[in-house]
Amino acid sequence: MAVVNKWSFWPSRSVVGEDDEVFAKKRFLCNFKVGSKKWRWVGGICCKHSEKIEVEENSSLSSNGRKTGDYNTLMKRLMRNPYEYHHDLGMNYTLITDGLIVGSQPQKSEDIDHLKEEQNVAYILNLQQDKDIEYWGIDLKSIIKRCEEFGIHHMRHPAKDFDPDSLRCGLPKAVSSLEWAISEGKGRVYVHCTAGLGRAPAVGIAYMYWFCGMNLNSACETLTSKRPCGPNKRAIRGATYDLAKNDDPWKEPFESLPDHAFEDIADWERILIQERVRGLRGT
Repeated sequence: MAVVNKWSFWPSRSVVGEDDEVFAKKRFLCNFKVGSKKWRWVGGICCKHSEKIEVEENSSLSSNGRKTGDYNTLMKRLMRNPYEYHHDLGMNYTLITDGLIVGSQPQKSEDIDHLKEEQNVAYILNLQQDKDIEYWGIDLKSIIKRCEEFGIHHMRHPAKDFDPDSLRCGLPKAVSSLEWAISEGKGRVYVHCTAGLGRAPAVGIAYMYWFCGMNLNSACETLTSKRPCGPNKRAIRGATYDLAKNDDPWKEPFESLPDHAFEDIADWERILIQERVRGLRGT
């Protein structure tokens, strides 16, 4: 049997060439328990944690380890970021604003218990496709059932993982649901994809950009300073362009615009985008 220390999300080394001792000290300083519960704050990210797990060579943990390795390889190749997801280490999340939490997929019904009891979550917005859920072996029916038992409103707006075009198309409806849930004020909104590193943070950033008076860079910095992740800014810019220029017959194709286009918008464009996003409720 192998003894495995179970950790949740941990980003790859952020400073190229950083001294090993300095990096180890950073990890040590970020490692402390939250109360008596088996959760840890790691660099501002709350993670499920168990002290020690014994596993056999060919256990389901080994299978999940292979899946995780394949997933991270694909994520690095397609998203070109240094971050990793560790499914075997449990759900992890970050409080972005008082009403918004961004994180990874709940893996079991007990994760819903924690979100309700510890974070007052009243809404969950799931951005995963069915194949994502099947790949990781998540029992979504039991999670939805537990949400119903706790009075948590569970919503889904699937977008294809690692696909900026799918994310661009799905952002307006996802942000529409997020804005509605936050405006209801009945509790926090938990937005998640699989790892909480791409689709979910992109929805949070788009919401702050379109509804909180920030430009794209400030919204991105606000979120990524709290949760290290690699959301696709081009997809957010593209969705902003789609909403602002939807009825403009003279618009240039988005692909021909410079890289900084739609990183900010005029007040009248923001009002127009808000109206169009709110108009998507229930569609």
